[in-house]
Amino acid sequence: MICGTRLFSMTVLFALCVQPAHAQGLTYPVVDTMQDSCFDLVGDAIPCPAEGEPLHGQDAQYTLTPASYTDLGDGTVLDNNTALVWQQTPQKDRLQYADALGYCAALELGGRTDWRVPSIKELYSLADNRGELLTPEQGEPTPYIDTSVFDFSYPDGRMAFAGQYWSSTLYIKGPVQNGRNQAAFGFNFADGHIKAYGTGLDFYTGAAASGGLPGQDGKTPGNFVRCVSGDEGVYGVNAFTPNGDGTVSDEATGLMWQQADDGIRREWAEALAYCEALDLAGHDDWRLPSSKALQSIVDYRRTGFPAIDQSVFDITEDSETLDYWTSTTFGDWKNYANVIAFGKALSKSGDQTDYTDWHGAGAQRSSIKTIVGQEMTEDTTCSVNACDYNRSDNLVRCVR
Repeated sequence: MICGTRLFSMTVLFALCVQPAHAQGLTYPVVDTMQDSCFDLVGDAIPCPAEGEPLHGQDAQYTLTPASYTDLGDGTVLDNNTALVWQQTPQKDRLQYADALGYCAALELGGRTDWRVPSIKELYSLADNRGELLTPEQGEPTPYIDTSVFDFSYPDGRMAFAGQYWSSTLYIKGPVQNGRNQAAFGFNFADGHIKAYGTGLDFYTGAAASGGLPGQDGKTPGNFVRCVSGDEGVYGVNAFTPNGDGTVSDEATGLMWQQADDGIRREWAEALAYCEALDLAGHDDWRLPSSKALQSIVDYRRTGFPAIDQSVFDITEDSETLDYWTSTTFGDWKNYANVIAFGKALSKSGDQTDYTDWHGAGAQRSSIKTIVGQEMTEDTTCSVNACDYNRSDNLVRCVR
């Protein structure tokens, strides 16, 4: 039995005790983001709104399975929810994708020899959305991982944001970034994003000149890796059942989903309100999904767009940009909220005039919550490598 607390307002804590999710028979327990504060549209922390009030339904107000880890004392960490065992201290150098696969396959640690590079869904299970990447003037940054049990170091110098870690999940819908790169997904534990990274083919040639990470011999600079041990092909595998009433159940996660979005683009406040008010299939306890919940239904195996199982889900809009809101405020810029891209995750760089599928369908990015009274700037849409496509109105798919 795991006991913990969760913040439901700025002043009141509720105790909760739950069985580990794997003990409940779930093969794909969605671990909570652990975000524990509520925010307004311009990014200020606020008391979590009561039911019926504007902005009710934020990530901090709904708990999935609280994160729970055990330090095994041998350089490994057990995730009590997923039953996966993780390398506590990651490989310190950046590796090309193939080298990362080889490194984990050869690793002997904690009496185990079955180490491997995790899938993107396994890797994202470790994301802790209490993170924020602050500048030295703002304060001390907090990584998007629980550093009470996992070791994490920011890269040296001004590239502190470059904390990307490989997953084994290849991007099979085509090239990313400049249109030449084969890619695999990864999660950045420094800045809280999922994107597809080049596996070793040509990297954007202007990266070094513009302050980006230089590669060697025109190759990608590589990513870090944190190996995992556990049954492969179990965690992250869905078991969808259409219920015939406009809903889909996932027996692997225990979540029920709105089968079809309504095709209406909304700003974040309206997206929260829409799900809170939804009455569907006799249920009125719908909510806007957290980042981890929504990412759980991404289908990374599909060779075409959208990145979702269309045998059970409907996407009503025919568009390149199929970003869906989550209830999770983005840690770095709290006037933004996380989105999951089920279509192309668009960005551009250098002298590009057109946006390209820079990050890959299945990426987790962020969008400004509203353009009322504020504007998008290069500070919040651009990195040293690329400028993301950004809009304040995105699609919605509710969960319960």
